[in-house]
Amino acid sequence: MDASQGKTVVIVGAGIVGVSTALSLQRAGHRVVLIDKSGPGEGASFGNGGILASCAVVPVTGPGLIWKAPKMLLDPREPLFMKWRDLPGMVPWLLRFISHANARDTRRIAAGLAPIVGDSLADHQALAAGTAAERYIVPGDYLYIYRDRKGFEKEAFSWDIRRAHGFEWEEMDAARLHAYDPAISREMQFGVRMGNHGRITDPGAYVQALAAEAEAQGARVIRAEVRELVREGGRVTGVRAGGEVIACDDVVISTGAWSGPLSRALGLRVPLQSERGYHIELWNPSQTIAAPAMVAAGKFVLNPMEGRLRLAGVVELGSMDAPESRAPFDLLMKGVREVLPDLRWDEAREWMGHRPSTPDSLPLIGAVPGVGGAWMGFGHQHIGLTAGPATGRILSQMITGQRPNVDVTPYDPGRFA
Repeated sequence: MDASQGKTVVIVGAGIVGVSTALSLQRAGHRVVLIDKSGPGEGASFGNGGILASCAVVPVTGPGLIWKAPKMLLDPREPLFMKWRDLPGMVPWLLRFISHANARDTRRIAAGLAPIVGDSLADHQALAAGTAAERYIVPGDYLYIYRDRKGFEKEAFSWDIRRAHGFEWEEMDAARLHAYDPAISREMQFGVRMGNHGRITDPGAYVQALAAEAEAQGARVIRAEVRELVREGGRVTGVRAGGEVIACDDVVISTGAWSGPLSRALGLRVPLQSERGYHIELWNPSQTIAAPAMVAAGKFVLNPMEGRLRLAGVVELGSMDAPESRAPFDLLMKGVREVLPDLRWDEAREWMGHRPSTPDSLPLIGAVPGVGGAWMGFGHQHIGLTAGPATGRILSQMITGQRPNVDVTPYDPGRFA
């Protein structure tokens, strides 16, 4: 293909990572084809908590998890669940995952996450500037809600890591917390307020608006399943989807938890596990909250969205095809009643989806070893929305031969080769 006219890049997966990559490449003068079997803004890009959580640098695998996890799995009041039928197949992944549950690895992983989440609000604002997606971004505070100060102090290691990466916050006693947000239950006696964060008022619509902008700027958007990655002379030259072969210079795999089969087709067996996440939307709520909040004990977020309040979070380890469970929904409802006891609503809508998780809690961003023109952008676990624009920018820079402005070593797909 004529390099003087820019590259043609096929992006498989039209979630926030894929769409961010598409827009970044377009703005650098390249042609883009977006392919997704369900269309833009579905899957985890639809169902996430909608928080631009710049402070989300601390992985789940903190010190002591190896001792805490068994107790959590056996206690229905804890935000960790397991599809026990799937346990045998998950053992290799779990052993690698747990091996990182120590202070040294937690700090190392946090250092890898900080560059792609730390400026999330500004990254999203830059990505959406001048588009119909801008209206979905709301800058503001991010609140952590604790039952008491002891709960906060138990997480001192995590807060020390955040401080080490430049984050600042206000600690709020009961009086300050309830003055800030009178709707919060008096049973909640401590809070932490972080500024310079943001929220998305409708994540699915936001990604769809970004995809529509890409299409308006010349991107081709195809709703189809990719059947084959065509290779010739040691590199990818095309993608078979929707009954045709689409010729390309490069291909990006950004299909989230569904990225395993295409990765294997490129010769890389990525240890990818679904961390199943749940949300409930309470429509036409009688009250809302002053700022999106993480309920620390329940490990779920509350986010006011357009016409509803979304409760999202918890972790359930299981296969991609296992049915949803009732217990995570019940735990979310119990949690919101404890935090907002006077809340009423007209309708509750439930959703379950899949977070793509690697054993080292770091995404894959970069070139596929040994295959020219093949790139990966997936495995973001709990930070897909937060890190989407930065991931897209990094991939665009790498694909076009520029040097990214961050150290990309932690995200190298070759670490699983």
